[in-house]
Amino acid sequence: MSNEEFEDDYNANEPEKEGEEGEEEKEPTEEEEESLTPRLLTEEIMKEGLSLLCKTGNGLAHAYVKLEAKEKDLTDISLLQNYIHLRYVDLSENLLRDLSPLGSLIHLLWLKVDGNRLTSPCLPELPYLQIASFAHNRIKDTEGITHPRLGSLSLKGNEIQVISGLDPGKLTDLHTLELRGNRLETTAGLHLPKLKNLYLAQNSITRLEGLEDLVQLTTLHLRDNRIETLDGFSKRMKCLQYLNLRGNVVLNLQEMAKLQVLPMLRALVLMDNPCFDEGGYRMEALVLLPRLERLDKDFYEEDERTEADDIRRRRQDEEQEMEESVLGEMTE
Repeated sequence: MSNEEFEDDYNANEPEKEGEEGEEEKEPTEEEEESLTPRLLTEEIMKEGLSLLCKTGNGLAHAYVKLEAKEKDLTDISLLQNYIHLRYVDLSENLLRDLSPLGSLIHLLWLKVDGNRLTSPCLPELPYLQIASFAHNRIKDTEGITHPRLGSLSLKGNEIQVISGLDPGKLTDLHTLELRGNRLETTAGLHLPKLKNLYLAQNSITRLEGLEDLVQLTTLHLRDNRIETLDGFSKRMKCLQYLNLRGNVVLNLQEMAKLQVLPMLRALVLMDNPCFDEGGYRMEALVLLPRLERLDKDFYEEDERTEADDIRRRRQDEEQEMEESVLGEMTE
């Protein structure tokens, strides 16, 4: 396990879009958007953006399979219905609201439509789509995502309040889900047993719910939420190795005891919580979670492990003595 693999500052410092003078860009009103001049994807734009010449499915002809048409102010991509051999499409930073023409691209493997005007990620099922990014749109739900080979899905920077419609029967290959920077208040709705990486930082989550189905999850990122207690983790989460809770409102160090149900937990980030300022914070974490290898940004040294073992043993002895004393009083 490396620091690079489990970087606790995972894209946390990504800058927001700004205007030329450093001021936040003003979003157009609905009236202003309605008055926008339609901008169609044209053959000229296609010619500029096409690349990567490959053989077609039957091996008897060639076609361009990659399209990049970023920052073209596009509102209509109907022309794409004629380019059925495309496999990689980047339509980021346009003005798109409708992706239905993509339904004709049955060979599509990779799709990026960040920074558009989409209110839903729903589009016709694409049988080979493996990677899709809908970041920084106006998406309000997670309904209508049914691509059977989808492995990585990004919905960061949208307006999603509730997770719903992610069918584990259809999303059998989904291993990475990015929902950072939305409006979630709970983790409920994640019934994805094949999921391995889940990024939920920068939401408004107060409740950890429905996590018991994430039996293959290895990385869980919950930085900058409103989590106060660590209820909700399940002993069924036998693969979870990295948990980031930085910037929440965990008050009591003893909340870490609730993480003992996670047998593979090796890296924990709890800095910037109220409990971070309690005396003995680092040692108490190791006493409660003896398998822990790293807390925040620092790995545990051998002498710390020895001290934690001594403290744990002493506490166990004290508890046993107390139990024996109580039993003795009861038999008198």
